[in-house]
Amino acid sequence: MVDPNKRLETLLKMTASPSADSFAWYALALEYRKAGRLEESLSTFDRLAERDPSYLPMYLMAGQTAIEASQRDAAKSWLERGITLAEAKGDMKALGELQSELAGL
Repeated sequence: MVDPNKRLETLLKMTASPSADSFAWYALALEYRKAGRLEESLSTFDRLAERDPSYLPMYLMAGQTAIEASQRDAAKSWLERGITLAEAKGDMKALGELQSELAGL
């Protein structure tokens, strides 16, 4: 099993590079979430959204993280933006997941 601190350290190194891909940022946000570091997770999702607003997987996870952090308005915003993007991309699976999460708010 990989040490969570090692995984976080590796992801921080990866995202320090200007050429870091969106998945590295997404993985870092999820790693922070898993560690219970919700504010850091949300700020990492914010950075990812600035770098690559078309990265669809982040919207559901960021919305769920905001819900965990008791930030209902932020969660609603993430989910609504994700719904708009999923519709534009024609991704029905993501659309359904985002709509379901929003309906549960």
